[in-house]
Order: sequence, then C-alpha cells, then structure tokens
Amino acid sequence: MEFVHNPNQIAVFSEDGETLAEVTFPEVEEGVVDVDHTYVSGELRGQGIAGKLMSELVKDLAETDRKAVLTCSYAVDWFERHEEYRDLLAKPDEKPPLACKIGGKH
Repeated sequence: MEFVHNPNQIAVFSEDGETLAEVTFPEVEEGVVDVDHTYVSGELRGQGIAGKLMSELVKDLAETDRKAVLTCSYAVDWFERHEEYRDLLAKPDEKPPLACKIGGKH
C-alpha cells in the first residue's frame, strides 16, 4: 500500500485516482497544522489503515518540524493512545473540540 504525501494530506488512492483513505491537516499558522479529518473507505476498514495514516503523519510532522492541533476525534483518540508523540502537539495539555469522525467525508 502506497501512502502519498502531499503538503496538507496523506492519502491512499485507487488505480483510478479515487481517495481510499486520507488524513488531512491544513496549516493554521506558521509551523502548526490542524489534523481535522480522517477517512477510510469501507473496503479498507478493519485493516488498521487509519492508524498507519497517523503513523505517517507523525513522521511527516517530525521531518518538517511542525506541530499539530487536533479537531478530528480519531486523531485525538490516537494521540491519547500514543503518548510518545505528545511532543508533536502544539498544545499537549489542552483538550480539543471534536469535529471529525472516522469513516465519513467531511
């Protein structure tokens, strides 16, 4: 499975270019992105793809020296389970508002 890294998105595409899975993270200020959306298509659910997207995201954040705020509920849950990446959060002690749910496009 190939993860395509774009400036504010990491995604998996089908052969015809359809988005099968993605995490989006637009920049909200210099050096800070908002992880606002996680999506995994029905055909890929149950395979750990969302977690793999988040692993790719933390690598991207570390490599580009950026921090994240979280408004996607899946991202919030993932970072709570992976305390070792709290240093990548812009506000590690603040509980974010939840706006996103995995599975549907927003």
